[in-house]
Amino acid sequence: MHVRLHGLFHKKHLHLGLSQDLKFDISAISEKEVFARFKTAFQGLPEAEARRRLFKYGRNETAKRGRRRLLHEIYQEFANPLIVLLLVLGTFSVFFGDKFSAIIIYVMAAMSGFLSFFQEHRAEKAVEKLNALVRVTATAVRNGEAREIRIRDLVPGDVVSLSAGDVVPADLRLVSANDLFLSESSLTGESLPVEKFSRPTDKAGELLKAHNLVFMGSSVVSGTALGVVFHTGSYTEFGKISNSLALSKLETGFDRGIRDFTWLMIRAILVMVVIILAINLLDHRNFFDSLLFALAVAVGLAPETLPMIVTVNLSKGALDMSKKKVVVKRLDAIQNFGAMDVLCTDKTGTLTMDNVVLEKHINIFGQEDQEVFDFGYLNSFYQTGLKNLLDKAVLKHDKPHLQGYEKADEIPFDFSRRIMSVVVARQGEDLLISKGAPEEILKRCKFYQKATEVVALDLVMLEKAKREYELLSGQGFRVLGLAFRRFQHHKKNYSIEDEAELVFKGFMAFLDPAKPDAKQTIASLESVGLKIKILTGDNELVTRKICTDLDLEVSGMVSGEDLEALPETELLKQVETCNIFVRISPLQKQQIIQALQKNGHTVGFLGDGINDAPALKNADVGISVNNAADVARESASIILLEKSLTILNDGVLEGRKVFGNIIKYIRMSSSSNFGNMLSMTGASLVLPFLPMLPAQILLNNFLYDLSQVGIPTDEVDREYLEKPKPWNIGLIKKFMVTLGPVSSIFDFITFGLMWWVFQGYLHQDLFHTGWFLESLFTQTLVVYVIRTKKIPFLQSRPSRFLVATSLIVLLIGLLMVFSPLAAYFGFVAPPGLYFWALAAIVLVYLSLVQIVKNWFIRRFEHE
Repeated sequence: MHVRLHGLFHKKHLHLGLSQDLKFDISAISEKEVFARFKTAFQGLPEAEARRRLFKYGRNETAKRGRRRLLHEIYQEFANPLIVLLLVLGTFSVFFGDKFSAIIIYVMAAMSGFLSFFQEHRAEKAVEKLNALVRVTATAVRNGEAREIRIRDLVPGDVVSLSAGDVVPADLRLVSANDLFLSESSLTGESLPVEKFSRPTDKAGELLKAHNLVFMGSSVVSGTALGVVFHTGSYTEFGKISNSLALSKLETGFDRGIRDFTWLMIRAILVMVVIILAINLLDHRNFFDSLLFALAVAVGLAPETLPMIVTVNLSKGALDMSKKKVVVKRLDAIQNFGAMDVLCTDKTGTLTMDNVVLEKHINIFGQEDQEVFDFGYLNSFYQTGLKNLLDKAVLKHDKPHLQGYEKADEIPFDFSRRIMSVVVARQGEDLLISKGAPEEILKRCKFYQKATEVVALDLVMLEKAKREYELLSGQGFRVLGLAFRRFQHHKKNYSIEDEAELVFKGFMAFLDPAKPDAKQTIASLESVGLKIKILTGDNELVTRKICTDLDLEVSGMVSGEDLEALPETELLKQVETCNIFVRISPLQKQQIIQALQKNGHTVGFLGDGINDAPALKNADVGISVNNAADVARESASIILLEKSLTILNDGVLEGRKVFGNIIKYIRMSSSSNFGNMLSMTGASLVLPFLPMLPAQILLNNFLYDLSQVGIPTDEVDREYLEKPKPWNIGLIKKFMVTLGPVSSIFDFITFGLMWWVFQGYLHQDLFHTGWFLESLFTQTLVVYVIRTKKIPFLQSRPSRFLVATSLIVLLIGLLMVFSPLAAYFGFVAPPGLYFWALAAIVLVYLSLVQIVKNWFIRRFEHE
């Protein structure tokens, strides 16, 4: 089977060299054929040939985004439709002579644009960190001698030497390996070190699992090897991750929500301005006055404080979260944090400790046995050479009181027998202790230990031992068998022939265990409406064991191999019904997240490895931890400073609180603005003069906007925090068309009152003043009804700062009418009776809004 190594979801390469796609399965051919295919040898490439290939294929560097010019970057950020609208309206304000309002609008536009501008640079930093992860030089064979060369100069066909502690500098096909163990957890998600061999695979399979291939970014735990470079730069598995990070920032659910609401208001404003202008012109009013009025209406109806309200809300949320040891790198991630209804998480290092520990040491009967550990400890302690992670786990587990032992000999590990033995002497007796693959240990056992007796290992007990091993493996443990043999007389040299007629001692079971607080965290997140899905490169057995420990019910499990064969329609179904995805590649994690997003979910991803970077970038909110790989931290938008995951729950609730306050403003401004549109249209139809002067509209709008600065400090009802709160532009539209006409009803009541009771047809200034005050009072006070599902003040209290800003604005509005500035704005002092009428109108209006709001919640709350 021909295998293309560029990957199922590989994007167009950013590499400048020629293609390195292979038309053959490199893992299945012999070492001799590897040399022949790449025209190289154990003596390496000649320097001249290496330079030629470097020119042909390009440098061994991961993708870099081309830097845009500064002015172009600024232009792209300020091309946002809301910012363009604000700039246009600011220009209108200057044209109307309201320079103060213009300055406010320009500041808000600049703040919004430059905030996005600075955030955009974070993607480039992620790629720079990715490049920095690989060391500068590698040991390669050139012209028959091994020497250090720059990693960026490696080419396909180079022969590279690996030893303990090295980071793999390119994708290599091994041609020689000795006791080689690699840590690939950050790249594949595999929690334990992986054994690597140089022999060909006997069947084609998943490349990341091939036992003779090693990949850029993984690290050598123990052993030595030689490998032939088959992929460099962007064609490496590591490079594919870099390619995905080098692309522009993706649009999140928050971005889409703001964009949809902005265009909703822009369309509504354009339609109403044209209608109002047409009505005034058809009524033969002055064209210039009509145009000024229509443009003033546009300024008044635009949600120009939206960027400020959103930014202040998000900034306050970030500050509150920082007190809980959560760093917010992208402000819009806070809302996405609260809106997400699906949390995808890596397993290794995120839900687990990323630290292999000895969990069990049991005898053939499955009982905990201290002697099993003692013997295992002696074997790990006295073996020479570099100890692997399993040996380190044994030595860290405990320190038994084993005195009087001296090392007599050692039989090294090799991959053919998969056992290593240590011989220790004590009181004139030699004890050979063998540790290794359980099936290999059992092959060499003739006896087993029962209490203090040594008993013949018959078929019944052999099958029992095998079942115990299968049970442990099925629970996700990495299992080692342990056996021994006593020699009454000391031998000078021991060999593999002495690993016979052994006494089976028991098993040692290892696991990367779940974090102590992960179980509680998952339970609390599920209690607030989050679905948890695990995306891991680890195997089915280990993952199922961790799920059991975390009390996470497995609704369905899909492997990367199965995922690769699914058509898109079936994939969209599987991501809904299944919650465990195992043996998946980094780009498959990204694919799963994108499928969930297509299904309408707001998706968070929690990960900490190199392999998690694409998923972190593509999620609506990427979450990582403080000890994650650099590239994972840079790709994430939220960083947890503590290893404890319990602060995740606090972050989610904080995100919902921020979104709740943003929605308060959006619901209020959209419904009030829609009501004002209807009122302006109706007034233009029935009144012989403008219902409010342009300067009065701008003043009203400025004071109303000022009253909203307290919203970010407001409290949110506890019930609101219990479920995810995604953007629902359809629900906002319904709220707008339902509550908006209520305010128009009372506007028209005010028109009638001012026209007939206070003879506004004779005193236009009095009419303008009456509607100005009614509009300001109703708009400012309705926030207290809209901000909660409950009865305002009695069941849900607003923040003191919001109350203060509202009262100050209303006081300023009243003082403006009676101040020396009244004549400048065209105001006159209303009679005392008017204020009694105003109080009645406001009281009845707020009561009716409460009734309509309750009906709306009952009717549409399920949406």
